Amino acid sequence: MSDVIPAPSAVEGPMRRGVPLDAGTSLWAGPGTGTTERWLRATLGMALGLSLPPGEEDAENSVRLRIDGTLEPEAYKLSVVADRGVEIRGGGPAGVFWGAQTLRQLIGPDAFRRAPVRPDTTYGIPLQIIDDAPRFGWRGLMLDVSRHFMPKDGVLRYLDLMAAHKLNVFHFHLTDDQGWRIEIKRYPKLTETGSWRARTKFGHRASPLWEEKPHGGFYTQDDIREIVAYAAERHITVVPEIDIPGHSQAAIAAYPELGNTDVIDTTSLSVWDTWGVSKNVLAPTDNALRFYEGVFEELLDLFPSQFIHVGGDECAKEQWKASPTAQARIEELGLADEDELQSWFIRHFDTWLTARGRRLIGWDEILEGGLAPGAAVSSWRGYQGGITAARAGHDVVMCPEQQVYLDHRQHGGPDEPVPIGYVRTLEDVYRFEPVPPELTPGQARHVLGTQANLWTEVMEDHARVDYQAFPRLAAFAEVAWSALPAPAERDFTDFERRMTAHYRRLDALGVAYRPPTGPLPWQRRPGVLGRPIEGAPPNV
Repeated sequence: MSDVIPAPSAVEGPMRRGVPLDAGTSLWAGPGTGTTERWLRATLGMALGLSLPPGEEDAENSVRLRIDGTLEPEAYKLSVVADRGVEIRGGGPAGVFWGAQTLRQLIGPDAFRRAPVRPDTTYGIPLQIIDDAPRFGWRGLMLDVSRHFMPKDGVLRYLDLMAAHKLNVFHFHLTDDQGWRIEIKRYPKLTETGSWRARTKFGHRASPLWEEKPHGGFYTQDDIREIVAYAAERHITVVPEIDIPGHSQAAIAAYPELGNTDVIDTTSLSVWDTWGVSKNVLAPTDNALRFYEGVFEELLDLFPSQFIHVGGDECAKEQWKASPTAQARIEELGLADEDELQSWFIRHFDTWLTARGRRLIGWDEILEGGLAPGAAVSSWRGYQGGITAARAGHDVVMCPEQQVYLDHRQHGGPDEPVPIGYVRTLEDVYRFEPVPPELTPGQARHVLGTQANLWTEVMEDHARVDYQAFPRLAAFAEVAWSALPAPAERDFTDFERRMTAHYRRLDALGVAYRPPTGPLPWQRRPGVLGRPIEGAPPNV
């Protein structure tokens, strides 16, 4: 039986016999397969101590890569045939690469290490034929690096973990109240001031505990170029997020004129050191619009992605209600209220991005007030935002917090570290269905795919991120990739069986996942206050 995760569409085999992978194995790469050729030598070759030298196309002991235009771009066919070796056919370069990820799993946990642990071993790959293709084109992971900064090497590591699970969109949450994480050359104070906070709340915002030391960091533009290029080599698109007009206190601390100066003394603000939603938001002024146009101009030079995420969520309105400048803007534009003022702000950048050949995507609050035809929605407050968007003809990425916010706790027991939100077990995530039954087939085509989100308020380092992400990200990857039956009909017992093998792969990768039996002693955070929510989450 296959133990591949995500589950392939069809498997013929495996047989008892196999083909060898050893020092005599060569690699033939057809046109368009260069990313996989490089990856196989650099990753698989290093793990197993194999050079995989170039060989003839018809060599018996070989791995062959080729493009097959009869397949869909991300589809692949992996054939392990006696006296023929291994062949991976992909509908495009990405399909060949995903086939190589499956090949890695067939070899075993040793293939997931960085150096050979059993030198001179001949690895046998059982004879089989795998036909596979993804259900969704957007299989995403969002990482919040504002609340807790993840250094560049950690981001690159997560791109490798995404690739191993056939996830292909990295949503990079770069700015928030608690820190600005990307260098903008025309506005140097965004990182000089905005990337550092004096201290950090430890636990939920109601916790009395503080980490009394500065926290921060940022990515230079060359760091960003490296991250984007590293992702592209793994057929992952990086979608950056600059959050506006709320979640902007770090930017206002750096440039006080961006805030509502007629309501508060914005020069007194610092980068926020606690969690929640700050009431300090951008002023609806021409100056703020021009400032962020400058930010996005530099962003477009760094990120080639079609979509640019502008946040648009949780914008507190108290300062706008008290601001003569904001009220004058509402009257000037003929708007009904502050909610429409937020919509005007978002629509400005919707138009601005569209004029530059890009598409705006934002959290589902951006639906309030209407969107341009090309804009898309990240449905986070539940399914309803995605349903509304799809019915209105907008593309949508389903990421409801009640289902796939991986900062939510994995178990109801007392040992869960800093428990946040609803209990979302491995099985709960495995039974998540991204397409609501309320949508017609035509409306459902607007569901680009799905995304799991990692908000890092209580994830102070990469080990905490690992714990919250895994093993649930493996279940999510199968939901995003595989053509699964309805949630109640999914074979979770078989998934658990395959996870037995997958835990060994994660061990080899050094992933600090939550063990099935519960957190290890050093994974616990006794005495640190969380915010658990009891009961089943609402299906909204």
